[in-house]
Amino acid sequence: MINAEVSIKDNKYVAFSCAGHAGFSDKGKDIVCASVSALVINTANAIEKLSDCDFNAVASEDKITYVFKSEIDDKALLLMDALIIGLEGIQKEYGKKYLQLVKKNLGGN
Repeated sequence: MINAEVSIKDNKYVAFSCAGHAGFSDKGKDIVCASVSALVINTANAIEKLSDCDFNAVASEDKITYVFKSEIDDKALLLMDALIIGLEGIQKEYGKKYLQLVKKNLGGN
């Protein structure tokens, strides 16, 4: 299963991460993995190229975490909202057995 997590503090995105493998199909044919990977990588690239946000990408063997170093701007907000819509759509279509999206509230207002 893929675990995708979006961290929110004071009603603002502060980080997002993705870990695991969907296990929907054989390696190289797993459309759930490919879809999630494309969404996450495209979102990170788009935020980097199209917004003024500063963030770090921290990768381990099976997990990548993107942490915003500054408050996100309107462009990054739109891109993050689009990421969540895409991940929710995949989760709805294929089920939580393959993708589980968690929105983690870190507190604040």
